[in-house]
Amino acid sequence: MVAPPTRRVPAWLLDTALAAAGAALPLVVAAAGGPATERRALTWPDAFIAAVAFVLIFFRRRWPLPILGVSAALTVWSIAVTGRPEGFIVTTVVVSYTVAVQTDRVTAWRAGALTAAAVYGASVAWSDRVWFGPPLGVVAWIGMATAAGDATRSRRAYIAAIEERARRAEQTREEETRRRVVEERVRIARDLHDVVAHHIAVVNVHAGLAEHTVRTRPEQAEASLVHVRRAAQTVLDELAMILAVLRQPGDSDAPTEPTRGLSQLGELLDSVAAAGLRVKHRQVGVARDLPAAIDHTAYRIVQETLTNAHKHGTGNVADLCIEYRSDAVVIDTGNPTGVTSNRPDSTGHGLIGMRERATAVGGSLVAGTDATGRFHVRAVLPSTAQPEGTS
Repeated sequence: MVAPPTRRVPAWLLDTALAAAGAALPLVVAAAGGPATERRALTWPDAFIAAVAFVLIFFRRRWPLPILGVSAALTVWSIAVTGRPEGFIVTTVVVSYTVAVQTDRVTAWRAGALTAAAVYGASVAWSDRVWFGPPLGVVAWIGMATAAGDATRSRRAYIAAIEERARRAEQTREEETRRRVVEERVRIARDLHDVVAHHIAVVNVHAGLAEHTVRTRPEQAEASLVHVRRAAQTVLDELAMILAVLRQPGDSDAPTEPTRGLSQLGELLDSVAAAGLRVKHRQVGVARDLPAAIDHTAYRIVQETLTNAHKHGTGNVADLCIEYRSDAVVIDTGNPTGVTSNRPDSTGHGLIGMRERATAVGGSLVAGTDATGRFHVRAVLPSTAQPEGTS
């Protein structure tokens, strides 16, 4: 974000210095003389005029238009009484600049034109100067002050607009970053659900089996406990891999193990078989490497569907068919189910999560029971990476 410029000198100090200079300049001209004026001794009216000029310049920021009117009136008075505008002309020029800076363009030029016309008319009417001489110089000074103030105001407005655009752009970037963080946390939550749901189901089955066989068949109980330990270790490994996303890039102990995909399908089927669900796996087409996001999504969908088949199905056999097409990979799982199990209108987090996963990579997923009473989940995922948000 573009930082606003900092003012090193306080405004009141600048106003004091400018007011002192504006008040002292006519005194110096009167005392020293100049090309158009004669040298003369200073009197108390000169000191009074200088004090009034100091006050007008010092407070010009607070009431710019009223002070410009007062300054113009005093300039006309000075010309009418003394025949010279030097007493308040510097004040009028300075205040004209301030009016142009603090007001809009139309107001600034109207005020400047009225002031210049009043001073010019007074100079022609009450002084011995011709109309094309010094009076036009006074008008030129007021016009230049107004133009300079207008340019300064336009530049400040331009810089303020740039700073505002930069601030909004920074705010938009921060909002986008927060949105991506939320989306990543949702993905992590889905991964955690898939991992924990599957392996806790395995742990539950084998823990129950070990409980029933620990006295009658200790060797079977021991084997079940081995499966429990392996499933628990797998959960820990998966959690460590998923939560590694939350580590900082500079952490040296961040794991480098790739995310799971269909290449680990054999391990998944062995784990499911150890839990008591036999899977009839069939592959159509030649297996090939898939984009990481699609490969990971396919693995998680298979894992979730087999977990649901084991938890909610009525049999101990499930079908799994993975078809590699030229433009997509199709995953179809089926298992026998009861009347109320695995309903297609289920609102369980598992089915919702699978559908959201498929949609996130540009695919689709449907679930339902066929005429034979088997519950099927069919996912079609593109074999090429899709832009984020494509459905």
